[in-house]
Formats: sequence, structure tokens, C-alpha cells
Amino acid sequence: MQKNIHPIPFRGRLVIVGFGAIAQGGMPLLFRHLALRPEQVTIITADAEGRDEAHAYGLRHSIHPLTRDNYREVLAPLLGPGDFLLNLAVNVSSVALVAFCRERGALYLDACIEPWAGGYTDTLLPPEARTNYALREQAKALNYSGGPGGPTAVLTHGANPGWVSHFVKQALLDIARDCGMGISVPNGREGWARLAQSLSIKVIHIAERDWQVAEPRKRPDEFVNTWSVDGFVGEGCQPAELGWGSHEKEMPPDGRRHGFGCEAAIYLERPGAATRVRSWTPLAGQIHGFLITHGEAISLADYLTVGSGASPEYRPTAHYAYHPCDDAVMSIHELAGRDWQMQSAKRIVHDGSIHGVDELGVLLMGHPKGAYWLGSRLATCEARQLAPFNSATVLQVTAGVMAGVGWAIEHPARGVVDPEELPFDEMIARCRPYLGEVVGVYSDWTPLRERAGFFPQDIDRDDPWQFKNFRVK
Repeated sequence: MQKNIHPIPFRGRLVIVGFGAIAQGGMPLLFRHLALRPEQVTIITADAEGRDEAHAYGLRHSIHPLTRDNYREVLAPLLGPGDFLLNLAVNVSSVALVAFCRERGALYLDACIEPWAGGYTDTLLPPEARTNYALREQAKALNYSGGPGGPTAVLTHGANPGWVSHFVKQALLDIARDCGMGISVPNGREGWARLAQSLSIKVIHIAERDWQVAEPRKRPDEFVNTWSVDGFVGEGCQPAELGWGSHEKEMPPDGRRHGFGCEAAIYLERPGAATRVRSWTPLAGQIHGFLITHGEAISLADYLTVGSGASPEYRPTAHYAYHPCDDAVMSIHELAGRDWQMQSAKRIVHDGSIHGVDELGVLLMGHPKGAYWLGSRLATCEARQLAPFNSATVLQVTAGVMAGVGWAIEHPARGVVDPEELPFDEMIARCRPYLGEVVGVYSDWTPLRERAGFFPQDIDRDDPWQFKNFRVK
């Protein structure tokens, strides 16, 4: 428990859509950091998940799946000016809910951008329409359809996407300091982009290795994960996406541009859960991670662009490199073997049966000191001491949710915003007590390390930071 907490006053109604692991784990933090009473909170879910936990907090729990046909009817009596919609569900359109909140004068936050059910895998849609890039473009366009400002809607603010974007800014400052550059904290987007350019940041990974282990171990025909199974499978079946850097010499053979919007990212014509990349974390060393699409890959690349369009003066390549817990890796392999048809059983492990550490951070590469990882090492045992209903993975996410909700309440008229548009130092300070050991580590690792003689035709020896060198063939 944190000491000397001064809760943020909030007098409106809080509607939480979805009450899975993240929402359940987030409630202790929301009550701790907001001046919130149970009667202010209403939970809308698609099933009975979390009902006992909700009732333990004295919260109203309503089973009412939201669809494109009924969401207005269900939510209209619950949301008005000054209220807050916290969207932690899957299969509920983030863009539709943001637009609805703008109409109602309500605040909004989600931890990832979601389409309506089936939107990730609808084969009637072209691949580019099923990307996070397309969903973000639709959400950001709401800033223009209703004029500037409007009720604050914070997009994708959990762990990643979320506080990792603030850690990228802190990492840039750390590298500049350690390279002997006398700089002040940049003021605004252009300043941060110029700083990244001056440091020659070529590639940014969100590099994560989940070491958590649960008992019992994964069984056949079961998908096991340390957070939402449906959320992970959904984004894993989307096309792999990455911010596309100005230093890249050639497009991947299966790489495609979207043909609209900011042009900061590309997608691959294969699922993220079937795409692996080399990355590095301090505890694990080199890992093979899955290139799962995430909002920060697009928003970071866009935010750190000097110039614009598909061929800017500067832009880093940015993407997620995720090694989930071992049982989740086995689950993905089984899922792929089933031709991406979901297992009949699924299990989220975040109770007393799980132990271990989640190592989550940002890896900035190409600067004069090589590679720099800055991030959180949080053990499940510590997470449970800090807040009930949390594992290490869940608490890393709920810390970002809590921080973003508090900022939105204090800044209620900022319109639709990405994580990069929030104050990095303030957000890190809010999250920091829940992130365990925060460490920054330099390394001489590159994706070419220890690969001499292996597949020489597939690598670029002159520039280790080319995407083709990271990709696992």
C-alpha cells in the first residue's frame, strides 16, 4: 500500500465495460487513487466473469453484451457530462464508444483499440482494414469531426500500449545524458523527434519476457495466458504491424503500406502470432519474440517522425517483441497447428497458482552506446502485496490504466489523445510504485551477434539495425 496518497476527486459516474483480469485488478488502484464510492460504479459485461469480485466491492454488475445495435440504448442512461467510460472489454468497438462519449460529454480510456466482434478476423475485409493502424486513424479523426478539444478520450493507456511510451522518452533522456549531450527536456512532439534523430535511434522494441509459471501447467486443447486469452488471440490473429523507419533499405517481401493516414507504419501479410523477431532483455539475453500488433508501434513511430508521409527525414522502426509465459507459447503453437481455430478451453492464471517475474521494457537501438533497455521487473509475489487481484502482468497494465484515468479526470477537455501526448514524467511517477524494480541496462547486443556463417544471404552485415536482420525466417 502506498502512503501519503491524495485521491483525485471524482464526482461523476464510472462505467466499466468488461470485468476480466485487468478490470478486476484495476479496481483496488482506482479506489486507492480516486475519491470514488462503490455506488458511483457500474459494470457492464458480456458474461458472469468477475461477478463475485464485483460484489465483494459492492459494485453493480450487469450482464449485457454490447453490440453495434444496442450499445447506445444500454449506455445512454449511464453516461452524461463529467462521467467516465472505462473500456476494458474485447469485441466492443473503441471508435464507436469514443464517438458516443464525445456526444454525451463523458470521459473515456481504453487499454487497446478494439473493433466489434469478428473485426480482427473478418476475411471479407482487406488486411489493412483489420489493423490497429486503421482503428487508430478512425479514432484520431474524431478530433476533426467534432472540432478541436472536447471530452478527453485517452487511447491505449495500459502498460503496452501505455506507460512504455513514457519510458521511451525517459530512455532518450538517459542516453543523451550518458552520451554527454547537454540537453533540456524537449517541449513538444518535434523536440522529442529531433532528440531521437540526434541520437541516431534506429529501432525501438517493446521487449518483454514473461517468466511467470502457473500450476497446473497447460493441458492439451487449452489456451493458458497471464492476461486476457481472447484479447491475446484477437491481436495475435491480426496482421503483424510495425512502425517503419526511415533507415530501412527495403520493404519486407510480405510488407504492405496502408495507403492512407499518417503512413508511419506498415503491416505484414501474416498474423503477428506467426511472426517472430530477435530481441533482447537483460534477464533473458537474446529472445525470439512474437511481432504482435500493438498501438504503440504506430503511435511512437508517428510521434517521433521528423517530416511526414512515407519517406520522412527521420523515423524509427518500432514494434512489439513479445515472449509470453511458456504455457502461452505452447498455446500459440497449438493454436497455429489448429489452423488458428481456438482451443475448447481457456484459462487466465493470476491467482495463488502463479509465480515468477514479468520483464517488460523498451529497447532503444542504434545510438552511440549500442542498445539500452529501460523497464520494469515485477514479481507476482510483490504484485499481490501491492494490490489484490493482481499478478505481475496484470498490475503492470492496471498501473497504466489508473494513471491514465486520473490524468483524464484532471484534464477533461483534451480531445482524443495518444499516450505520447501525456506528460511522461508525471505518468511515470504515477505508475512507478507498482512496477517493481525499474532498471536501465546498456548492451552491445545486435541481431547479428553470434550469427556468423548462418544464412549470409538473408542478413545485412553493413547495418545491423535493418528489420530483415531482426526477423526470424
